[in-house]
Amino acid sequence: MLHVLSELLLRYPLIVRKERRWVELNFDILQENLPFWTLIDIKRIRQNLLEKGLIQLEAVAQNADAFLIAINQAYQKENIVSKNNPQSPNPSGAAFYNHNSNGGATHIPPNWRPSEDFYQLCKQRNIPQNFADERIKEFVMQWRARGKAQYSWNNTFLKFIIKAWEENRTYQGIKELESQMSRSWKPSEDAFSILEHGGISRSFIEDAIPEFILFWRDKGLITSTWNTKFIQHIRFQWERFKSALEHDFTPRLIPADYEPSPACFEVLGMANIDEDFAREQIREFILYWQDRKEAHPSWNTKFLQHVKYKWAYHQQSNLPATQQIQNTIERFTDRSWAE
Repeated sequence: MLHVLSELLLRYPLIVRKERRWVELNFDILQENLPFWTLIDIKRIRQNLLEKGLIQLEAVAQNADAFLIAINQAYQKENIVSKNNPQSPNPSGAAFYNHNSNGGATHIPPNWRPSEDFYQLCKQRNIPQNFADERIKEFVMQWRARGKAQYSWNNTFLKFIIKAWEENRTYQGIKELESQMSRSWKPSEDAFSILEHGGISRSFIEDAIPEFILFWRDKGLITSTWNTKFIQHIRFQWERFKSALEHDFTPRLIPADYEPSPACFEVLGMANIDEDFAREQIREFILYWQDRKEAHPSWNTKFLQHVKYKWAYHQQSNLPATQQIQNTIERFTDRSWAE
């Protein structure tokens, strides 16, 4: 609203008194220039600015719908700095103008500094003064290179600083969340929900966690987007997994010469499970299911689950003794199978 008011001061006839520049407005004008707010919002924000001492208001006796409004900043006529002025601090002789008494647009002076009112607005937004001061030189150089004039350099600089401050806070927030992959990492419930909503079974998701952790611990990557990476990883693996399944769903006993399809080894390879390790499990897998004499519609699916379980056990055996004991306790006290 302050920015819009500063523009209205340039478009409507001014009344200069009490060291302020006043303009006569009404709520129809404010609504036209602030279409993204309702009338109630405009009145509330105007009152808020008044209570903060950022604007001044006066009633118009002959018109109940109108009011006089001024930005609470002392109005002083400033001299034009140009090549015609022998006292000009500008050695290049080019004309740069400060905000003048006619309210016209001006170029930015090489030694421009924001006003005290600007720092007050920064303080209200919890923007440190040194953050703004460190960017004055960059701001001045940028606008001198553009050669464009502005009606209010304080307003232009305020928008510049607010954007820089928001970007800085976002960057700092992301940096604080960055971390390496840890052994105890678990995907968030939001990640589970997104994947399950996509038709992926929770057991498949949970089975993929150990290999995901192992892969990224070896990579040593530091990031704040582990859940996003996990979702992408599971979606990709799920598509490959589905393509590896047999399309004939008639249950049958396992053949004595059963051989997993090439797609099975591709899926296991994506989980960083060595193909030689997987092939070593084939004979044991066949004997186990021959003894059980159970029929299943997809032996490739069973084989994938079997090898993942064996691989997890194999990785467990490489952990320190204390970690093995803890994991053994968790495995023997796990009742999820009963569900």
